[in-house]
Amino acid sequence: MSIALVKELRERTGLGMMECKNALKAADNDVEKAIEELRKSSGMKAAKKAGRTAADGVVTVQGADDASYAVLLEVNSETDFVARDENFLGFVNSVASVAFAKRQTDVAALMEGELETNREALVQKIGENISVRRVSELSAEDGVVGSYVHGNKRIAVLVQLRGGDVELARDVAMHVAAVNPQVVAADDMPEELVNKEREIFTAQAAESGKPPEIIEKMIGGRIKKFLAENSLLDQSFVKDPDLTVGKLVSAAGAEVVAFMRYEVGEGIEVEQVDFADEVAAQLKS
Repeated sequence: MSIALVKELRERTGLGMMECKNALKAADNDVEKAIEELRKSSGMKAAKKAGRTAADGVVTVQGADDASYAVLLEVNSETDFVARDENFLGFVNSVASVAFAKRQTDVAALMEGELETNREALVQKIGENISVRRVSELSAEDGVVGSYVHGNKRIAVLVQLRGGDVELARDVAMHVAAVNPQVVAADDMPEELVNKEREIFTAQAAESGKPPEIIEKMIGGRIKKFLAENSLLDQSFVKDPDLTVGKLVSAAGAEVVAFMRYEVGEGIEVEQVDFADEVAAQLKS
């Protein structure tokens, strides 16, 4: 069994090493499955998200002056040092400019020709791999597209509003950057996610020994809370916790149509290697 998997499970759950080891063994070394089973058996709260941010780099935004559309871009480097390099940032800006001008969201098509030549030259100069990972666009015909980029350029958000203005859209984008909702409204939550949470809550409630009708109410309440915590419109606005985002937007006569949130390296896995083990393995070979 991989020590790295045990370590990841411990960091994400806060549980003891042996408990994590046994859970991984029962789940055939599947961390996500182990977390689900631990939540069912121990009543553990939701685990932390996996720290799969080994890829470094920056995210950036470029938007139209009339707020009619904007593009969101992520470019990766191997280290944070390179992510702050002026040459790297200049390349990022040039890619964003071309994506914006051409309204191109296909990375392969975007990087054909001069941009790819420039990327290869930069890789040779800096000595690290550099990759344009993803680019997206939001546009608004009867509203605005606002944006927010966190100061360290590791999180960027686009928000499309029907009605409203750029300042409101930026406030909502700032909230999305901070709180990271999964969907705009509760009804948008994928059914499989709701069913998975219901299964976990059911297993937890069953251990309470309460009557079935009480258990059903408990499950309903927890599902409602789960949806409220993960739906943008139901979340308390970060700049005024007494106000939900939904009420903030509706008070301005606007409506949230969509949002996109990029965080550097999210979803990218890297093999976790213990330095001492790596050195020992090299000496052995």
